Amino acid sequence: MLSLETDLASAQILAHESIFLGLEQLSVTPSDPKSLSSKTEHQASAATSLPPWQLAGRDHLWMPYCQMKTAPQPVAVEHAQGVRLHLADGRTLIDGLASWWSACHGYSHPDIVAAMTEQLQRMSHVMFGGVHHEPAAVLAAGLAELLPGDLNRVFLIDSGSVAVELAMKMAIQYHLNRGQTGRTRFVSFANAYHGDTTGAMSLCDPNRSMHAHFAGGLLQQISVALPQDVDSLGSFEDLLQQRGQQIAAVFIEPLVQGAGGMRFHSADVLRGIAELCKRDGILLVADELATGFGRTGTMFAIEQADIVPDIICLGKALTAGMVGMAATVATEEVFAAFWCDDPAAALMHGPTFMANPLACAAANASLQLFRDGGVLRRVTEIERTLQQQLACCADLDPVVEVRVKGAIGAIQVDKLVHLDRLRQAFIDRGVWLRPFGDCIYTTPPLVIDDEDLLTLCRVICEVVAEWATWPRS
Repeated sequence: MLSLETDLASAQILAHESIFLGLEQLSVTPSDPKSLSSKTEHQASAATSLPPWQLAGRDHLWMPYCQMKTAPQPVAVEHAQGVRLHLADGRTLIDGLASWWSACHGYSHPDIVAAMTEQLQRMSHVMFGGVHHEPAAVLAAGLAELLPGDLNRVFLIDSGSVAVELAMKMAIQYHLNRGQTGRTRFVSFANAYHGDTTGAMSLCDPNRSMHAHFAGGLLQQISVALPQDVDSLGSFEDLLQQRGQQIAAVFIEPLVQGAGGMRFHSADVLRGIAELCKRDGILLVADELATGFGRTGTMFAIEQADIVPDIICLGKALTAGMVGMAATVATEEVFAAFWCDDPAAALMHGPTFMANPLACAAANASLQLFRDGGVLRRVTEIERTLQQQLACCADLDPVVEVRVKGAIGAIQVDKLVHLDRLRQAFIDRGVWLRPFGDCIYTTPPLVIDDEDLLTLCRVICEVVAEWATWPRS
């Protein structure tokens, strides 16, 4: 029989599985009171079937990425196992998103649950200022071993956006510590997304992103078009030559711009950008929060371009989606700029929950699953299936392009209309997807089996084909 402590440990670890999965809301025209009335009636009707805990919390929880007044009720998830979300009403959904790319091994993987249970019984958290612990040391060494080149200096932090913010601080102070006081600006690319905190928001596309209306309150950075091929690197090179003395770092999402629309670029382009940055003494920061840990077919996307950025940001799948944590990892050269006798040259950053032992335990167990083999080979198989099965959508009139990279499948459309209805159509067919912008996409758990993957692809093709016949306004 398990002890009371073990029961409590397991309960706390698995508590994260009872989650709300929010739905974005396509805006309803205010001048259409009938639509608003219909929406209100629908919500009132739906409320009668909500579980008690959702009724208790719905007037208090502020959900992400939605207009709370008009958004549909979130899907109530009671628990999650493998690649399935089990709903409060008894239905199950194949998760086609791996909880925003994070649940790479699916939900409640026994090895990770066991590691977290053991760690929770020993120490759930301790401050990291002046204190050290084994899970963090093991994780730092493990990441350094997996990352290319001399990306050896690991700062464990609490979220992806904060990892990006820390990279910004590192980059500016790197130059300051070397006596270069003018390098305080950053370059990022059109359609970029680097997070929702204010510093990270300043790196997002200033014109097309959801953060555009904060422009007046954000630091002004330099946003440029992402070169589409090696021949178009010239304009980027010109920018570095003209403004290089102002630039601390270039931020890029390697190979795949995620929340900016699942837009891909080649390894040759990434390599060219890295070479130009190195030539001009500008740091390159690879934001692999979404692409890291196998998503594109290699452990890290930078491997496909054979580059070593100066700083890399990791998160999401770092802990296999079990608990929040991220990492900002720097090369020895960057670290050396902080290594001296001057206290003012130190990196002054330290979130309360950085290097959380429980999160480190989850990450260590996840990395071991990658070391044991099979996960990356499975990504190759997923890529092949997505390419074959989603190709049928390419000939539909509203579809602009079908793109596949590793375990990422994206269907770009001319205009994503009837968003709520589209999302509900996926749910009604037993699949959880979250179309946004101009993109219908899937990033399934890397452990999804053939049967579930084929079902996922079939539902996508059926729903997109049906959606293509709906009125375009």
